[in-house]
Amino acid sequence: MKIGKPVYFERCFNAMGSPCEIKLYAKTRARAEHMASRVVAEVNRLESRYSRYQPTSFLSEINRLAASGGRLEVDEETAGLLNYVQTCYQESGGLFDITSGVLREAWRFKEGRLPDAAQIEQLLDRVGWHRLRWTSPVLSFPETGLELDFGGAVKEYAVDRVAAICWEAEIRHGLVNLGGDIKIIGPHPDGSPWGIGIQHPRRSGEFIRTLWLRQGAMASSGDYERCLIVDGKRYGHVLNPTTGWPVGYLASVSVVADFCVVAGSASTIGMLKEKEGPAWLEQLGAPHLWVNIAGEMGGSLAGSTN
Repeated sequence: MKIGKPVYFERCFNAMGSPCEIKLYAKTRARAEHMASRVVAEVNRLESRYSRYQPTSFLSEINRLAASGGRLEVDEETAGLLNYVQTCYQESGGLFDITSGVLREAWRFKEGRLPDAAQIEQLLDRVGWHRLRWTSPVLSFPETGLELDFGGAVKEYAVDRVAAICWEAEIRHGLVNLGGDIKIIGPHPDGSPWGIGIQHPRRSGEFIRTLWLRQGAMASSGDYERCLIVDGKRYGHVLNPTTGWPVGYLASVSVVADFCVVAGSASTIGMLKEKEGPAWLEQLGAPHLWVNIAGEMGGSLAGSTN
């Protein structure tokens, strides 16, 4: 029996506040459409579960408890996320901290003005992973006024989840892209790689490099997507949880890893490390590229050709 040529299919959609896409090859168009629908459904499931913007989400339930103090037992998936962000907190020296989302109350980038320094100081009293207690599966808030934000991990986790779902369904060729967080399901059917562009942090629509990947994942962090400029100085959305102010040394960091959640947290930590970021990324050993605010570029991918 002759096997037909794989059918290429792509679907664009919006989720988690970002433009998203799934590209894949399947035996039939109907099969491809079915898998794309499963992908969208899974991303929507994770968004409805862990979005801080949806009052019915499980994260919102956690945050209502965190605001008043108390404890609860979480499910296996949430426990896995908490274990991971706890590891990131430890490995980053406390810089990767999912309690720092409360700082967005001061930083309203769409308003185009700097926050009041006194407000930031007040909010810092509600920041700190050390203020909660996590012993799986029990999450406790001995202090009141805390809030969790999985924004630094859940989108990347979603990328890995949907890629795994495709693989389990015998989809071997494709990629998933959730707002620039990317995981390769597998190369094109002829074995050729996918071209993944790394955005220039200062030139919209322009790529610094194009990577050619047959496997793995890539994620980027930077000061260019959400930012404000006051008196010629750029203030990005990556906030240092110890000061409450945006980082100001690196303009962007991109990391390639086996899993998107690892690439995403590594790129964020690299940004948060400021001047120590390049050395930390080098020590990490993952392929990476950084650009500082002066336009200087470095990292193991800096010499890659387009």
